[in-house]
Amino acid sequence: MRRSLPVSAGFAALVIALSGSQLATAPPTRAPLAHVVLAVHGGAGSLPRGSLTPEEEKAYRDGLTRALRTGYAQIKKGEPVLDAVEKAVNVLEDDPNFNAGKGAVFNADAEQELDASIMNGRDLRSGAVAGVHHTKNPISLARLVMEKSPHVFMAGKGADDFALRNGVPYTTQDYFWTQRRWNQLMEAKHPKPGAKTETGGTVGAIALDGSHNLAAATSTGGLTNKQPGRVGDSPVIGAGTYADNRTAAISSTGTGEAFIRSVAAHDISALMQYAHMPVAKAAATVVNEKVPALGATGGVIALDPRGNLATPHSTKGIINGYITADGKITTRLYDDETPAS
Repeated sequence: MRRSLPVSAGFAALVIALSGSQLATAPPTRAPLAHVVLAVHGGAGSLPRGSLTPEEEKAYRDGLTRALRTGYAQIKKGEPVLDAVEKAVNVLEDDPNFNAGKGAVFNADAEQELDASIMNGRDLRSGAVAGVHHTKNPISLARLVMEKSPHVFMAGKGADDFALRNGVPYTTQDYFWTQRRWNQLMEAKHPKPGAKTETGGTVGAIALDGSHNLAAATSTGGLTNKQPGRVGDSPVIGAGTYADNRTAAISSTGTGEAFIRSVAAHDISALMQYAHMPVAKAAATVVNEKVPALGATGGVIALDPRGNLATPHSTKGIINGYITADGKITTRLYDDETPAS
């Protein structure tokens, strides 16, 4: 069992999430990671060792590392904790290896529909967008909704139009096209017997600054071959994203419909606030008991105000990385690097 390390002031903790679907036996609660000033998380699912080429492995680890360094730099400069989560997610949105922004999957009409949400733990302000087609970085648009409008949630054409009115450049759908995602769409539409369709994955971030302010952000392209107009948990405050300075910052990844039905992110916060559970137990209760009870799988990353980080998953593995107060970076991709918790 991992030992906990205390967080130091003036730094952040941050996590990025990517969803998956393979079920693992619910394990006992593991001790949270601590002394983590920045962490990234790239997916709950299954990634057996040997399933990536050396080049693919390097690309994933490099992407996680860039996100870690970017978010970490914001906190070191004393920028708002929201900057840390937004800019870290931007890195993943710009990386075609992740299912958000540039690497987003295709829906059944061969288009990208992007969802994102962001939340500030200090005052519970939040912003979200769903079904946007022409915004390069949906997480930044979600923050604009939070800061430049009286609203919390915008969707579709209205959200894209709001982006243009606020100076966000128009992005054509061609920008989001990648061969890998196109191949996945074709495989989903014309599955071969015994073939496993690769699932898409959400990205997200959670952070803590030196004043114990928390923030969370989540961004996704959703599911390959999804029904146009389908919205999962990622842009839903309380399901895919939640942050409250009294409890935790949470970003969810997994079967979106179940995370909405269980209000997963907020439920973790509520268990901490009302049942006085520590972050590791609260997160594990939701991920390993409540979500599977609905026939679904997934994971969350959850960070409390003392810098304790929990990454429970009911899947076989979870892609993640973190940086400690001394600047040491660790990235973990394979199932045997990410024991269930």
